[in-house]
Amino acid sequence: MTSTFPDISISTERLVLRPFEEADVPALADMMTDEFVVAWTRAPYPYTQRDARDQALRLAPAERTTGRGIVFAVAEFLTQRLVGIVHLRNTDWRILGTEVSYITAPWARGEGYASESVLAVARWLFQDQKFERLELRTAADNTAAQQVAQKIGCISEGVLRNAGIARTQTEDGGWTDLRTDLIVWSLLAEDLDGVPEPLAGTDGFGGYATYSDWG
Repeated sequence: MTSTFPDISISTERLVLRPFEEADVPALADMMTDEFVVAWTRAPYPYTQRDARDQALRLAPAERTTGRGIVFAVAEFLTQRLVGIVHLRNTDWRILGTEVSYITAPWARGEGYASESVLAVARWLFQDQKFERLELRTAADNTAAQQVAQKIGCISEGVLRNAGIARTQTEDGGWTDLRTDLIVWSLLAEDLDGVPEPLAGTDGFGGYATYSDWG
């Protein structure tokens, strides 16, 4: 049985989801220093160009080749400007289930790019890869991520109490960790019935923990 995802790109009306390229590194570094990304992900802080290059060109490809998942750089179809990331991770090839997380660049929020890209990956996962379950975990206070989950048809399954760590900014401008509950969402193939495409509106940063899990 296949235990790695294929090395592919996925296109939508507005976006292309593809492997990272060297040219993406500066935009990735800028995106990962945004305060909301710092707050809701486990990305290193401060996040440097060196971190971006390592994540894009070494760690992201290794997610696929080791069978753990796959990382897509999300770019505008016409401009190739980096919109964000969609990451399938913690993949279980026996039960055909995986977990999704995503990040959207600050300039691209509010355009529906997160919903559009995650939905495209979900349809590819169920239709082409014959997966049975997609899971999304959102911090309890991350309402933008929860709205995206709802828009693409996810079902809320419950709360993992005190199971995650987010970050909050301190008075001196630094960051400190704080505990958070995680809401567990799931998506099955039948849940996509009736979900419109394209989707527009809510965007942000979702799923719980992205970059630190690549190593």
